[in-house]
Amino acid sequence: MNIPPRKHHFFKPILPGFKNGIRSEMGIYLSSPKTEKFSEDGENVRVIYGLSSMQGWRAAMEDAHAAITDFDASTSFFGVYDGHGGKVVTKFCAKYLHQQVLKHEAYLQGDIGTAVQNSFFRMDEMMCGQRGWRELAALGDRLNKFSGMIEGLVWSPRNGDRNGNTDDWAFEEGPHSDFPGPTSGCTANVAIMRENQLIVANAGDSRCVISPQHAMALNLLGLDHSVKCTAYNLSRDHKPDLEVERERILKAGGFIHAGRVNGSLNLARAIGDMEFKQNKFLPAEKQIVTADPDINIVDLCDDDDFIVLACDGVWDCMSSQQLVDFIHEQLKSESKLSAVCERVLDRCLAPTAGGEGCDNMTMILVQFKKPILSESSPGDEPSASSEKLPASGASPGDESSASPGDEPSASSEKLPASVDVNADQNQ
Repeated sequence: MNIPPRKHHFFKPILPGFKNGIRSEMGIYLSSPKTEKFSEDGENVRVIYGLSSMQGWRAAMEDAHAAITDFDASTSFFGVYDGHGGKVVTKFCAKYLHQQVLKHEAYLQGDIGTAVQNSFFRMDEMMCGQRGWRELAALGDRLNKFSGMIEGLVWSPRNGDRNGNTDDWAFEEGPHSDFPGPTSGCTANVAIMRENQLIVANAGDSRCVISPQHAMALNLLGLDHSVKCTAYNLSRDHKPDLEVERERILKAGGFIHAGRVNGSLNLARAIGDMEFKQNKFLPAEKQIVTADPDINIVDLCDDDDFIVLACDGVWDCMSSQQLVDFIHEQLKSESKLSAVCERVLDRCLAPTAGGEGCDNMTMILVQFKKPILSESSPGDEPSASSEKLPASGASPGDESSASPGDEPSASSEKLPASVDVNADQNQ
């Protein structure tokens, strides 16, 4: 009998946090969900916030977050990072992205939008080469050293450590000097509040939503129980089937199969995922997958009640409008915002493994204190960036905040919606 020769498979050394160098989009489900939550509350003179994150049915926790009420004397910073293919990129962003914003020259000059956009791109740059490899490896190694601990205790930035090590990320020589960056990645959804201005930056399918408060006040007074607060999307989900995303993907030499970039990634924008960013003839914003964030700037008013930042583990289960309605209902009896977030995660958790409600979940709820401070005088006319503009053709019952292919709106739009680091809370 002829016995075929045995095939030998050789794998390159892999970075901690990656599974045999192969992208694992949804991961392996546990036999029972991990419902322990990392929750946190905080406040300052401008805002009060609560957050919660839960591993759920996934075999690993790949979400991370940042909540920094006193980013500087007049600014607060909040961000959610949803990882795929590993957790090191989310941990890297939760540790470094806000630092890069804070030290950027544009931020020091008051141009927060430019500072944030450049900081998203900077994450990709910093994760390459010997220094990037060393930092990602160190972040991955910490998982073993703190086995059993909630990672948010280590990697969720707090007010006291917001600056951390802000060196210039000097180039390092070493065996990994040509490291092209991680093949895993993460979404990033960031909200920065300064005075009465809110800057939202998004790359991926995490989402930021804002809700007014006037309808809730009417309901509490018993004047009109039929009135609901309209949810307004402040970010757009970057899916490959959006026309503007599809056009960039195809021009860069990629393709879309079954709703996934190159048949693999179900996102069109993300930090990391460097295998999709290797065209040396194209700038970073024109690569197959880009970290280029949409920037939306709105002027807040006293009618605005709260914003929600959450990863797609929440949005897969509840629409923007459903979540806003649920939050308003909970706020009638619960003042602790992290408890409201925990109720949302419990509501979204699937009863059995498979399908919606089985992803990692992270949510930050930020409520504005009144009056919302403004640098403008009482008689100033509202600027263009203060308008609440309905999305073209969308009503408060539509699922999509804009039709596929619409260019991101002028920095100002509130779109009617429809209908940590916590990576590895340990297996």
